[in-house]
Amino acid sequence: MLGKSAGGLYWMFRFLERSENTARLVEAGFRIALTRAQSAESEWASVVATAGAKGTYQTIHSDFEGSKVIDFLLRDRANPSSVISVMKNARENARLSRTALTREVWEAVNESWITLGSALKTPVKHQDLPQVLSLIRQQSAQVQGALHGTMLRNDIFDFARLGTFIERADNTARILDVKYYVLLPSLASVGSPLDNVQWETILRSVSAERAYRWHHRDEITPTGIAKFLILDKSMPRSLNFCMNEIVNNLGHLNMAYDTVTPSYDMAYELFGDIVRDPIETIFETGLHEAINRFLERNNALAQQIETDYRFTS
Repeated sequence: MLGKSAGGLYWMFRFLERSENTARLVEAGFRIALTRAQSAESEWASVVATAGAKGTYQTIHSDFEGSKVIDFLLRDRANPSSVISVMKNARENARLSRTALTREVWEAVNESWITLGSALKTPVKHQDLPQVLSLIRQQSAQVQGALHGTMLRNDIFDFARLGTFIERADNTARILDVKYYVLLPSLASVGSPLDNVQWETILRSVSAERAYRWHHRDEITPTGIAKFLILDKSMPRSLNFCMNEIVNNLGHLNMAYDTVTPSYDMAYELFGDIVRDPIETIFETGLHEAINRFLERNNALAQQIETDYRFTS
């Protein structure tokens, strides 16, 4: 496959995953703001920070009022990570890679672009926000369903899945870091009701609250949640799960092209480092530091994938 086509598929699914992740973040911020009005602005600030868009946001707005943040993250074209911006990019990459997609996948992406463009044409009212966020998630799920239901399991599929899991791992790591380390006022708050609320917000941000309770019943602890989102191999948004999928897809590409790329070696090493230490050791050595190292290495891996498969050529 030509590098440019592979890159189009990879970025198409990164953008689709980003739109869904942004919707999840906004939903988590909206829920917590409804129950904790006194700290609503700090929660919205954390949502923007988690999305990696704080610098851009502050060039436009002077505060983190809820309606401004929602509009910025969902429909502001000045924000390259807003849902409307990334869906436009996803649709453009799908158009450029049209011949590599089944009709069902192309139509699902095109329909998502049209549907969300209409839903986000005007600012979203607070009473309509849950419905709009649900719509964003549904549109992403339809594209993923079309991919799984109609695409051959070949190099095209592998590049699409690489984009999904590189983006998903980045999002989970950012949520863990920003929600816990940045927002927690002091080490004295660890284990306090404030601390527990922050961890519950993390679960909501990745739509994992029910799945967590299936594993742990009603016991919500920082250690349990961090272990679930970092090490659990059955949780589809955990770092363990994402890295395992990345290694598998890169392995399939190695076989398809009869080579072993540097990106495969990097992914295999990163995967091994994630599952090596128990969660207690990660906490003792520093969760923030561990997550920062992961983000740096995941970003380096993403760049190496682009280099190995010549996405710019």
